[in-house]
Amino acid sequence: MSKSRIHEPTSRRSFLSGEIFRPKPDEVSTRATREMESQTAQYMEFSRRAMAEDFVIYTNAGEYIDAYDAALEALDEVTRLEKLLSYFDEESEISRINQLADRDFVETTEEVYSILKYCNDLFFRTDGAFDITSTALWEAWGFMKRRPRLPSEEERREALERVSSRKILWDDARYALRFTQKGMRISLGSVGKGLATDAASAILRASGMENFLLCGGVSSVFASGARRGRNDWLVGLQHPASLKERLGEIPLENRALGTSGSATQFFWQNGKRYGHVLDPRSGLPVTNVLSVSVVAPTAAEADALATAFYVMGVDATRDFCKNRPDLSVLFVLPKVGSDCEIHFLGESCSFIPSKKERTL
Repeated sequence: MSKSRIHEPTSRRSFLSGEIFRPKPDEVSTRATREMESQTAQYMEFSRRAMAEDFVIYTNAGEYIDAYDAALEALDEVTRLEKLLSYFDEESEISRINQLADRDFVETTEEVYSILKYCNDLFFRTDGAFDITSTALWEAWGFMKRRPRLPSEEERREALERVSSRKILWDDARYALRFTQKGMRISLGSVGKGLATDAASAILRASGMENFLLCGGVSSVFASGARRGRNDWLVGLQHPASLKERLGEIPLENRALGTSGSATQFFWQNGKRYGHVLDPRSGLPVTNVLSVSVVAPTAAEADALATAFYVMGVDATRDFCKNRPDLSVLFVLPKVGSDCEIHFLGESCSFIPSKKERTL
């Protein structure tokens, strides 16, 4: 499959002024016609670095005259949300809340308040497996600064005192919140890319683009419509135990895919492997799961539930999905004496394993 790439340049102005390849509308149509005649699967690719990941938009070549402008607007929205929601940006709205909310109620915007209330709802729906207040645990284990370490029992217990969305007070009338525990902080790392993927996808659709695939790194995907020559988009999943291999593929149409795993963030100590996905209820890393992928209506929900289900495990996730037929979940578990064990739950989509994998 051939493709044309348009990566975000060093200057937004250079993109707009055409210093990067951007033919006139009639040239697009002419070129696209020739390309489709020779290779019907060709697509265009637009990308930008944000949230420590590459956000990439794929669309069928020549299908939309205004694809460049729409993609730029969508990627601008990702950048805006990063500045608004970043834990690491000292000027972000999340940082402002973290600095003040353990002393008094902090008023925020309706947009940010709605996002935080959505996360609070997910906390209760997952029995605390998804918790944006887990920041203290990430810091105690060193994952926040990518310097992982084994904390002492005292450090872990002290961090747990500053964790739990039950310790947040809400004032819906003022869009305000307050932490009841000193030193509490929130982070949207487990849902931020999904939120940005949804927001950017909404802009693409509003511009008239129906067929596109938007990837927020390798962990958050939204597929709209279909790739030329198919009725959907075929999304590949990396093998969590061997990143150079493909675990399988999932066909997506107007659906999102979120993946959580510890393949790249972990450390070894005393012969034991510790991954970065922490159970906010115990303060300990989850050790019996390699990765979880969730197919859901939105990228934000897929992103958040992938983390929650990773913590909850197969049985609790199966119970959760009994009332959510619109969800599908793929668990990859370690297995002694073999590569891995795969469990696929739900019927809202299909999973096509690679030839050597077997699904239970």
